[in-house]
Amino acid sequence: MANETAEFQVLESNRQFTTNFYNLLAERPGNVFFSPISVHAVLSMSYQGAKGTTAEKFASTLKVPAAADVADGYRVVMNRLRSIPNVTLLMANSVYLMENYQLLPEFNKVIIKDFLSDVQVLNFAENEAAAARINAWVEENTKEKIKNLINKNDLSASTRLVLVNAIYFKGSWMHKFNKELTRTGAFYINDIDSVGVQMMHTKRRFYYTIDETLGAQILALPYSNEDLSMLIILPYEKNGIAELEKKLTSANLTEITQRMKHIEVNVTLPKFKIEQTIDLKHSLTQFGLGEIFSPAANFSGMITANEELYVGKAIHKAFIEVNEEGAEAAAATAKMIVKRCGKPPPRHFQADHPFLYFLSEKRENHLFVGRLLNPASE
Repeated sequence: MANETAEFQVLESNRQFTTNFYNLLAERPGNVFFSPISVHAVLSMSYQGAKGTTAEKFASTLKVPAAADVADGYRVVMNRLRSIPNVTLLMANSVYLMENYQLLPEFNKVIIKDFLSDVQVLNFAENEAAAARINAWVEENTKEKIKNLINKNDLSASTRLVLVNAIYFKGSWMHKFNKELTRTGAFYINDIDSVGVQMMHTKRRFYYTIDETLGAQILALPYSNEDLSMLIILPYEKNGIAELEKKLTSANLTEITQRMKHIEVNVTLPKFKIEQTIDLKHSLTQFGLGEIFSPAANFSGMITANEELYVGKAIHKAFIEVNEEGAEAAAATAKMIVKRCGKPPPRHFQADHPFLYFLSEKRENHLFVGRLLNPASE
């Protein structure tokens, strides 16, 4: 029961984090794609070694009072995600420590036992070799979809710790799109302008609903394991994405998806591939975690040395490709700690204008989240 409660707290925390963090990233122009659980996992690992006001900042940001609850929840989540059949879902953590330094026993224990993390020793002064080693680990754990996460200039002799999370997903649609039906079609990036992209087509039974409050259609495309699906939220209006984002902030997406019916739907969906790199410092500062990037940070629960630690840089890189076969997605997050035309006819889901999408477990645990404004742009 304790594990179930801790897992629920982590999943609920991740849902809230997804909404709030997406709202910050959505201020950027263009497509948006990231893995909330990847960012959340690295923050949660950092929380384990935070003390004082820094720990309080993590608690208020992650929406979980106790670091131990986060750790207990992640142990359950990590083990479950690693054992989902019929799809490839890899999630891994690694901690890199400056040579001649030691982790405090409690921090070492929790990141290994609960976050299933590797701990490796590197000489960050040899920054090119250290970056190559970390990048090789990320590439291996994302099937070479995420490359060059760390730049050698991100590391130096004053780097003490690098915390990395990598997540990779590859799944086939339960009902694959027929490639012979894929045609070039118009995708409207606003009311007037459009770009020509490859549009996939299918007609079969899917979970689907219309939500008048959101002014949108919602469709779930299942993968070969039904516990995983791509949830697509398509506003009625071609230029309705901003309004949808605003409404979604206060909407209960779980309740909306519970109203979905298994009915026949005509689906038109663009093929797309997105790769994005996000410097998390600005967003996390807006999020209330600015302190972790300053010498005022208190990470005294991480290493044995009596040194003041703070986060020098936080980087997130994410990749997704959606085609007739299914979807492939990957993301990695690292922290360097240093010294969517009028209302459409029912059951016709024509995604020919901007929409939001969630690659989720049981439609609740959001592994990847995106906004597609232009499928012709990576």
